[in-house]
Amino acid sequence: MMDKITVGKTYQIKRLGRIADKNYRYKLLSMGLMPGAQFEVTRVAPLGDPVELYINDFSLSLRLKELLQFELEALNA
Repeated sequence: MMDKITVGKTYQIKRLGRIADKNYRYKLLSMGLMPGAQFEVTRVAPLGDPVELYINDFSLSLRLKELLQFELEALNA
């Protein structure tokens, strides 16, 4: 799990964590947030929440606590 999400970095999803709501999990999967997918963090709100991701040619905003449910790997330094 990542403790710090950084603007401009690209991350790869290694695996999904436990998301209690099954329907919400399916919604995330349908938007492309699945193992192996890569996304770039384009913006973080001033207080650190929410986070805007660029994935599959569209922007998606997620709460930080939701994003941290994924096991992520930073791809660029």
